[in-house]
Amino acid sequence: MGRDMSDTYIIEVSSEAAGIVVRDKKGFRFFAASHRFNPLEGRVFSSAREAERVATRFLAGGIEAAVA
Repeated sequence: MGRDMSDTYIIEVSSEAAGIVVRDKKGFRFFAASHRFNPLEGRVFSSAREAERVATRFLAGGIEAAVA
């Protein structure tokens, strides 16, 4: 049997809960767990890993949410 992939992932950045991503028809939608990550709220990513990378870069100041 094949492995079932999870539909929900917790995203952590520097040991801080950034949010969760939930799989939907378009990809993985981000829901912020902290006000610091509100600019990413509702963004859709192609994978949970992509959401984690963007949240990490966002917190480091490497990108702005509108461009991420």
